[in-house]
Amino acid sequence: MIRVAAEGEVTIVTIDRPEARNAVNTEMAAALFDAFVAFDRDETSKVAILAGVPGAFCAGFDLKQAATGMDETWFEEHRLDASFDGRNDHPRKGPMGPTRLTLSKPVVAAITGPAVAGGMELALWCDMRVMERSAYMAVYCRRWGVPLIDGGTVRLPRIVGHGRAMDLILTGRKVEAEECQAIGLANRVCDDGAAVETALSLARDLARFPQATMRADRISAIEQWSLAAAAALANEWKSAGTIRSDGSDGAARFSSGKGRGGDFGEI
Repeated sequence: MIRVAAEGEVTIVTIDRPEARNAVNTEMAAALFDAFVAFDRDETSKVAILAGVPGAFCAGFDLKQAATGMDETWFEEHRLDASFDGRNDHPRKGPMGPTRLTLSKPVVAAITGPAVAGGMELALWCDMRVMERSAYMAVYCRRWGVPLIDGGTVRLPRIVGHGRAMDLILTGRKVEAEECQAIGLANRVCDDGAAVETALSLARDLARFPQATMRADRISAIEQWSLAAAAALANEWKSAGTIRSDGSDGAARFSSGKGRGGDFGEI
């Protein structure tokens, strides 16, 4: 099952299927998709966390379900063609749920135990990843003839670089948290049992910032991948309008003495 809870301005989405190491079946994928569409449309929530119940983040798609055969209806439901442009006016489900969504707000992955195969792809879909020291990632589906179809071959090279991505994709080897952090796959590493709290602290920090400018910078960084440099710079300039909504107020706070000497406790 998928559980959704609110912690102030943070939404926590939890995969809760410990008996299958949080493997996701079709019903759970649909619930994950719906949960993140709802989060993006909820004006009271600023940041989301994706987590698994203790012991695992996500072991990927439920191979027991896949072994029974995915009928043509499933393939048609998830098919993408050249008309897909990533826009969310007509949200598209990925096999693992939200992996084709481009949200307007950030999501932080809180990773405990394995984030493998489709579970790794869910983690890659998130903006940032917090990993416990004993957590790990891997393209374990390499062993079973299951391809990466939830953005893994797209996002992994963009995060860690082409050479490292080829190593992980082709070998399917286990990548421990320490190595994940060294290659940029993990943004934070924390003690075991602390992934959700660490992610929550990070999410609350993000929620404190002026939101219009943070979201504008975030979406510009995402969209630049498909643009030439000149077009990316022009797209970035769209963020200038947020100076009116956020920047003027922020400059006034700074002028009044906030943030001096590197103290951002009251921003």
